[in-house]
Amino acid sequence: MYDGTLIVESLKVGTELEGVPFTVRKVGRYDVGNASTDQPKVWSVVEFEVERGEELAGLLSQVLDSPGWYADLHDDRETFVVFPRRVFRYPRGDEAARAEAQEFGRGLAIPEPQLDWTR
Repeated sequence: MYDGTLIVESLKVGTELEGVPFTVRKVGRYDVGNASTDQPKVWSVVEFEVERGEELAGLLSQVLDSPGWYADLHDDRETFVVFPRRVFRYPRGDEAARAEAQEFGRGLAIPEPQLDWTR
């Protein structure tokens, strides 16, 4: 089972996230202190769990908006970091692979404090 986080505002307008069932564990709405100029100041955050992590990562890569958004999910063994049209998948604790995904995120102008997904 993979645990993940999705910011609802990161979805492209007019898209739907369907076809891969997941369980919502928590929904919250937060005033974000480190939003970029392209991001709203208030985010709706969905914490979830999913069995079919690879499938959900592929679907998310198609519906995430640009620039500056990503979603992440992980289990005890691996991590998926999903950007628009790009998925990074690597073993948990692989700092070189994590750094590569973070560098990709910097190229999308994601603020540094947001590049903090679970190791």
